[in-house]
Amino acid sequence: MLEGRRVVLGVSGGIAAYKAIEVCRLLVDAGAVVRPVLTEAALRFVTATTFSALASEAARTSLWDGPEPSPHTTLGREADLVVVAPATARLLAAYAVGLSDDLLVATLLATRAPVVVCPAMHTEMWEQPAVQANVATLRQRGVHVVGPAAGPLAGGDVGPGRLVEPAEIVAACASVLGGAGTGALAGLRVLVTAGGTREPLDPVRFLGNRSSGKQGHALADEAAARGARVTLITTAERPVAPGVEVVNVDTAAEMEQAVLAHSDAADVVLMAAAVADFRPRVVAPSKLRRAEGLPEVVLEPTPDILAAVTARRRPGQTLVGFAAEWGDPRPGAAEKLRAKGLDLVVANDVSAPGAGFEHDTNAVTVLSTSGIDLNGGLDDKRAIARAVLDAVLVHRSSS
Repeated sequence: MLEGRRVVLGVSGGIAAYKAIEVCRLLVDAGAVVRPVLTEAALRFVTATTFSALASEAARTSLWDGPEPSPHTTLGREADLVVVAPATARLLAAYAVGLSDDLLVATLLATRAPVVVCPAMHTEMWEQPAVQANVATLRQRGVHVVGPAAGPLAGGDVGPGRLVEPAEIVAACASVLGGAGTGALAGLRVLVTAGGTREPLDPVRFLGNRSSGKQGHALADEAAARGARVTLITTAERPVAPGVEVVNVDTAAEMEQAVLAHSDAADVVLMAAAVADFRPRVVAPSKLRRAEGLPEVVLEPTPDILAAVTARRRPGQTLVGFAAEWGDPRPGAAEKLRAKGLDLVVANDVSAPGAGFEHDTNAVTVLSTSGIDLNGGLDDKRAIARAVLDAVLVHRSSS
């Protein structure tokens, strides 16, 4: 979908600007006509010469450096897509309020083409309410926000704010331009659950678990990149790929309601959420106070969402369960596959170093009724998502 498409690649002034060089190369390799636009601050990290050598035409750096009187309107009008990577806090703010004091922001304001912004900054900046408000404003206006990812940052810190990988940025561009519907999952509806449910004890406290939702979100993003129409039911506040429909929930009961509302239409159901097994039978109407003594908390089972989906499955539907095990995941995975009537089970040992809850990496065992038996090593969760969806495709082709 990028072949012959005119893409304005905006680069703003952050340390992640070096990754935009790879974004440029990948876009060109995919057949896009790339027109780089660099801010003055970006030139402190990378050079216009590099982008001019890689791109389809010379990089632009100023409203005043070209022969045409209105370069921003020309770039904006002729673009099929504008992507900004990295998008700094300043760039996002200027775009949100319409402050067109450089060529890049002026182009963003002048275009009617789809826009993809890829934020990258330190964690403290990303989490700042002003930045979050600007991002929310841009989302409301239809701007596609990709990332940021969590991981190592400049200065040795670790946390959310890292620019997503260049290949993911290019995949997002293809999806926005209509790539969805052309991949291996084209024409399929995929339902994914993610995150850990929270069962209230009182209005301020809850029983929960350590699930971050990273694996479920990676599955949703990868499915969208492969052309599926994706619905993500999640408890996690995390960015998603363009085109993914998000349904936010909190408790197991809310997740059950959302899953049953969407599962009938799904061709593939990936139940990656860590749903609580128990919840308080009675929720205190006001905050429990220490001075009032320790209350008696009686627990009751939460709904078995997976069993409910299995009971109403339709022909041709593929059901994938997930199992967080403590120790060897294989016995639990095999039992869940049998007992729940699933097609595939993805299990992992959450006691293993670097795997499972809250980590950016995972190691899973995949079993299926069609004979798939995979036992992978530690890898990042997007790679795990690719392996799981590969297994789903193999299973569907053999069923």
